[in-house]
Amino acid sequence: MSRKYFGTDGVRGLVGKAPITPDFVMRLGWAAGKVLARQGTRKVLIGKDTRISGYMLESAMEAGLSAAGIQAVLLGPMPTPAVAYLTRAFRAEAGVVISASHNPYYDNGIKFFSQDGTKLPDEVELEIERQLDAPFECVESAKLGKATRIDDAPGRYIEYCKSAFPGELSLDGLKIVLDCAHGATYHIAPSVFRELGAEVVVIGGTPNGLNINDHVGSTHPEALMQRVCEEQADLGIAFDGDGDRVMMVDGAGQVIDGDEILFMIARDQLSRGKLAGGVVGTQMTNLAMELALQDLGIPFCRAKVGDRYVMEMLKELGWRLGGENSGHIICLDHATTGDGIVAALQVLQAVVRAGVSLLQLRAGLQLFPQTLVNVRFAGGVDPLADPAVQQAVEQAEQALAGRGRVLLRKSGTEPLIRVMVEGHEAALVNALAEKIAEQVRHCGAA
Repeated sequence: MSRKYFGTDGVRGLVGKAPITPDFVMRLGWAAGKVLARQGTRKVLIGKDTRISGYMLESAMEAGLSAAGIQAVLLGPMPTPAVAYLTRAFRAEAGVVISASHNPYYDNGIKFFSQDGTKLPDEVELEIERQLDAPFECVESAKLGKATRIDDAPGRYIEYCKSAFPGELSLDGLKIVLDCAHGATYHIAPSVFRELGAEVVVIGGTPNGLNINDHVGSTHPEALMQRVCEEQADLGIAFDGDGDRVMMVDGAGQVIDGDEILFMIARDQLSRGKLAGGVVGTQMTNLAMELALQDLGIPFCRAKVGDRYVMEMLKELGWRLGGENSGHIICLDHATTGDGIVAALQVLQAVVRAGVSLLQLRAGLQLFPQTLVNVRFAGGVDPLADPAVQQAVEQAEQALAGRGRVLLRKSGTEPLIRVMVEGHEAALVNALAEKIAEQVRHCGAA
């Protein structure tokens, strides 16, 4: 059965336009409540990021769950991985996150976690979609769900994050710039790193409901790069709006993406005999990272793009470490989903143990030039099936002569066609990517 509302990361869209409207979110809460109630669910946690629309959608979700007879437990602004953790910690049967992750403030979304702190299985999401088509029926008044609030949720999650860093180590002596993207980590991350001993400078830490991800955060690292250099800091760490992604900046102001973060964590775990199996990446993982892992004797597998698919492959293989170049890093030894703070702490653990700078630690992996062009797609003709686009891809692959990769895919969260080309020569890679993107634009993209 094809999905009508759920994408790779829940339901997402423009606020005020279907499906991100108060009436739909109330029905979504009701439908999810009805489905979850059949599995014995009675309590669902609700967290959100700092978007102004979060107030409206939180109330709508609470009303829908109540109408289905489910108790709603409100957490307020909390990172996505915090909701996953607290769902388990409070023995709730499910968790809800109201967030559009790295998107601008005018977008929002809804995603669900199971009682295990993992994304809901596909079959449950499909059952919720089927329930949405049923007539809305409120339970009788005596069975309506109540709403409560957990006031100490931030403190609980701070302690959880700190537990992912070895007690015998300290960040004392490190000066770190944190970019919280004016998002859900703004009141969490600074405390975590300060309490572990670091001197912390914060940017992107004053959310106003409209500035989330606005030229800050993991998708806009320029502000962090500049501030690290101005402060002469040892390193910088940038999270996205809901805290499940992380990018880093070394002391020279150079960006370190998810592939490099994953490599550094894997190499450190291997050196300590802690790496279980191998590493899972995605179709977007840089080829240089795969080859570097190969040189260390670390097995590597690619999953489809999306952290849920990385998680599925990790479970299938019995491995513990995986992630995406976008900064979704899954460390199953510590978390059940991508967690930006936890991932950053694993890198810092390696820095402290090795007694070197982050700039020195990243040595040993030189990523191949990789160009990603996003082309907005309005529907109609499928560019991936268009003969002219396919021919452009074939020509690009011939030009790369086996020394690179070409990948075209549809975004799971936005109406975009993503064109990726990587190889040894930056100029050639850029030219080929733009040539394919132009062909995509010609066949129905807007």
